[in-house]
Amino acid sequence: MDGQVNKPHRASKKSKEKKKQHTGERNPKAFAFSNPGKLAKQAARSHDIREKRLHVPLVDRLPDEPPPRLVTIVGPPGVGKTTLLKSLIRRYAKETISDPVGPITVVTSKKQRLTFIECPNELEAMVDIAKVADIVLLMIDGNYGFEMETMEFLNVLAATGMPGNVFGILTHLDLFRKPQALKDAKKRLKHRLWSELYQGAHLFYLSGVLNGRYPDREIHNLSRFLSVMKNPRPLVWRNSHPYTIIDNYRDVTHPTKIEEDEKCDRTIELSGYLRGTNFAAQGQRVHIAGLGDFTIASMETLPDPCPTPAMEQALAKATGKSGRRRLDEKDKKLYAPMADRSGLKITGDHIVITREKGFNFDKDAEDVERGEGEQLIIDLQGERRLLGQTEKGVKLFSTGEQITHVPEDADTGRKTQRKARFAERDGSDDEGDELPEDEGFVSGDNEDDEEGSDAEETEFSEQKLGKLFRKKDEDKTGDDDIAFADSDSDLGSLSGGEEEWDSDEDQDDEDLDSDEEGAALKWKDNILERAKMLHGKRRPYRAVDLARLMYDERVSPKEALQKWRGEEEEEQEEDIEQDEDDTFFRPTGRGVDDDLAEDRMVPRFDYEELATKWSNEDAVEALRNRFATSNLLDENEEGDEDDEMGDDDEDDEGDGAFEDLETGETHGGDENEEEPEPEPEASLEAEREKNARRKEELKLRFEEEDREGFTNDKAVARREAGQEEFGEDDWYEAQKAILQKQQDINKAEFENLDETQRVAVEGFKAGKYAKLVIEGVPAEFVNKFQARLPIVVGGLSATEDRFGFVQVRIKRHRWHKKILKTGDPLIFSLGWRRFQTMPVYSISDSRTRNRMLKYTPEHMHCFGTFYGPLIAPNTGFVCFQSFSASNPGFRISATGTVLSVDESTEIVKKLKLTGAPYKIFKNTAFIKDMFNSALEIAKFEGAAIKTVSGVRGQIKRALSKPDGHFRATFEDKILLSDIVFLRAWYPVKPHRFYNPVTNLIGWQSMRLTGEIRRDQNIDTPQLKNSQYRKIERQTRRFNPLRVPKALAASLPFKSQIIQTKPQKKETYMQKRAVVVRGEEKKTRDLMQKLTTIRKDVVEKRRAKKDEKRVEYQKKLADTEERMENRQKRETKAYWEREGKKRKPGDMGGGGGKRRK
Repeated sequence: MDGQVNKPHRASKKSKEKKKQHTGERNPKAFAFSNPGKLAKQAARSHDIREKRLHVPLVDRLPDEPPPRLVTIVGPPGVGKTTLLKSLIRRYAKETISDPVGPITVVTSKKQRLTFIECPNELEAMVDIAKVADIVLLMIDGNYGFEMETMEFLNVLAATGMPGNVFGILTHLDLFRKPQALKDAKKRLKHRLWSELYQGAHLFYLSGVLNGRYPDREIHNLSRFLSVMKNPRPLVWRNSHPYTIIDNYRDVTHPTKIEEDEKCDRTIELSGYLRGTNFAAQGQRVHIAGLGDFTIASMETLPDPCPTPAMEQALAKATGKSGRRRLDEKDKKLYAPMADRSGLKITGDHIVITREKGFNFDKDAEDVERGEGEQLIIDLQGERRLLGQTEKGVKLFSTGEQITHVPEDADTGRKTQRKARFAERDGSDDEGDELPEDEGFVSGDNEDDEEGSDAEETEFSEQKLGKLFRKKDEDKTGDDDIAFADSDSDLGSLSGGEEEWDSDEDQDDEDLDSDEEGAALKWKDNILERAKMLHGKRRPYRAVDLARLMYDERVSPKEALQKWRGEEEEEQEEDIEQDEDDTFFRPTGRGVDDDLAEDRMVPRFDYEELATKWSNEDAVEALRNRFATSNLLDENEEGDEDDEMGDDDEDDEGDGAFEDLETGETHGGDENEEEPEPEPEASLEAEREKNARRKEELKLRFEEEDREGFTNDKAVARREAGQEEFGEDDWYEAQKAILQKQQDINKAEFENLDETQRVAVEGFKAGKYAKLVIEGVPAEFVNKFQARLPIVVGGLSATEDRFGFVQVRIKRHRWHKKILKTGDPLIFSLGWRRFQTMPVYSISDSRTRNRMLKYTPEHMHCFGTFYGPLIAPNTGFVCFQSFSASNPGFRISATGTVLSVDESTEIVKKLKLTGAPYKIFKNTAFIKDMFNSALEIAKFEGAAIKTVSGVRGQIKRALSKPDGHFRATFEDKILLSDIVFLRAWYPVKPHRFYNPVTNLIGWQSMRLTGEIRRDQNIDTPQLKNSQYRKIERQTRRFNPLRVPKALAASLPFKSQIIQTKPQKKETYMQKRAVVVRGEEKKTRDLMQKLTTIRKDVVEKRRAKKDEKRVEYQKKLADTEERMENRQKRETKAYWEREGKKRKPGDMGGGGGKRRK
């Protein structure tokens, strides 16, 4: 018992396996997918979504202060466009506009503005608006559905460039009586809009009109959606062209020209926000849609009429002025110059005021109370006469007399320019306070003109200039003092008109001018200190000043360098009393010293010394060794070069010592002249080392200059070698980063320039509000101006200003009823232009030639060639046959894209020349009536010809005597009745016809001949040979077949000809005739009547049976329908019962055993 060993108890699991503490790491089992198929679908969908947002990266040219987004309201007439525009303006600006016309800009948020414009119901306006619209509000009558204008506008958008934001708005929904009908209409129109745009396009609903506006809650939802939208992907055309939508127009033509000729060309001012790329500072070519091509005469930026709060805060922060609340603060929220705002309409610098009671401008009316403004207008209603032509004279003041003439001997004022006056002053003032020296203002060239001397004397007086321009004997200036003038004009400009004022000085001037009471005396206080402030400050180094100094011919290079460095100029002592009139002369930069001769455009040389030097053959040989073709291994030549050229290097312009003006380092020189002459091998190695150091220095300098860019050698080498590794989405982000970084570099470089230089180099940036002056505008534009029509000004590139043949891929629109014919005029909307031209359609024939087509093919593309402006390839266009609204059908004729542009084109069409043989010799024949001369035959020698029967041949040579006849050979003998034809190709040239659509000044399109005859009721001329005539065919009589008796006798029995001989006597039947008499005749008559009655009865019985048969078929169909409905109900009830019996787990597929 003692040795018995019992089996130990099993240890508990809790004690054996202690619970593991959570380490905080991610448990992969907790995040696993239970369904692998679902995982694959989700991964594929995520990848698709990620790939859809990847596009070719485009440069974002949107400026920091972007222009307002252009919101266009488009729709057919009577759909509620004006009501929606009034509602949106009321929502944003809290103001009611009775007649919203033209672009209306409102501030919607801190950094965003919107420009609303209502598109009129004209196809020309819709085409222009589609090219510039950023957001499109598509108005649809929910009670009627899509109309033709809506579909036309959508197709124009698709062809010219679909903006990213197109929204549908359903109106007139309050006309639906039943909720279910309203729901069905919304669903139907939504899916129809999706099929035209994209799946998921937004559709808003406006139920009804309250107090002339749509409900506030619905407008609020729409406005919130417009305010939070992001900028879509820019369109290629808008991202590469400058353009603007004009919101203000003004005629600035001189009134005298209009009086002389009312139809003279006008000069107009167009104002608007600049969009797209930058406008060129000078000579920008533009196209005004509906008017033509023009060159901008002048252009300048204006203050933003509708700034955002962020822009006002930035301006206040830059100027240091706190924003003030003004009475016109509300006006800053809305800018509508063409619209009628509560009776006030602003057009340029004109203000039109409307009053309900009207105005009384009758100058002959008496005892009428008028306001001051009305009286002023009445006074201006006199005859238009020039000054001095009035009979009553001129009255300058209300209390003065009328001036009728000006006496010549009267004292009419100062005849000469006013000069500075000097007064005595104490010398102690000058000793204690010395004026700082001026920065060296320069005058014009020295001229011996007395008038110029007087002008310079008054402008540049000694006391007004700095220490640099004073005379040697300054002890005399201690006794003189400036006599204070009566006004600023008497004193003149303190700085001579060429010094720039700093911002601090501007602030001081504003403080001095703010007090109106002491403004007449305060400018005299502290004049000496202000002069010190003006001339004593040294402006810091700026890179922009270098460009001005480099191209200023009045400043010598030495003086320009000193000014750029900011060094103190040496006091130049000049004797300005050389002239008795004390005329001040300033030496210009052209008179340079001899030590600055190297800065001259043409250096000064001693030509005799040069002739002596280069007459020596050793010097010429030494110069030859300096080129790459010289023999550097030749010891003698290398030693001679060092000996000979060592003495003459002093006068050589390019081999001496030079100093780097930026760093101050000295390169080259005579530092190595005293070293012993090395061996030839050592000199070669030294030359190589020198070249290697020079290359390395240039490389480092280039990389230092290009350290911010992406074109340095290392970056290029990495890209070419393909060593740059990108992740799944890194490449797209890297390309965007490259574009953004380059844009930041350009922006940083332009920020160093002042505004004038920046505009000259960069142009007028987008986002600015600018004024464009256009000259040579037809007078009809002013007379027919309509504010409701949009005016789009688009910039043209150098290529687009040229004309040539444009080849396009074109397809007739599937909704256009008629096919298009070659040579018929067609209106193209291509780029900014709308023009009429005559295209020629063609198709590629076996990829060897473009064969002309007479008509466009059905349901397929073809080529089109027309004469017009050269546009970049891949530009979309849309075509119309007419802009007339009376056209009942779909007005868009065709759409397509530009393939290529060229000055010439190659299109051919079939040409078949026919001839007839008149002599045949075996396989040779003489052909006539195909050519007119031997010259034409010579061009077609060796050409293949063919007969109608299919015999092929070849043209050999022209015959000598009958002009136009030739000899041809064939593969077989032909007949005289054969017709020979030659299949050739004839080149077709499109007509050079270009008719711009100038609808703003009146335009007449090119019409077809049939249209002209129809409009003028002219009958179509009928040619005699083209008229239909009655065909009279003569009866042809053929001879009977006569077979010879010998041949007929030899024929077999089956083929023998059997001919019945005509009987000479009458037959039995011909001799006798049947005559019905008596009872037989009555019997036949009765039988005929009975048969007729029977037929009538049978017919009525058949009709009755047909009617019963139709009723029976109808009854049978009803029975079958009831049976079918009953069967459906029973089937549905059965499966409802069976479905409740089955469990959810039984929904799987079959194959298993059924449970009991």
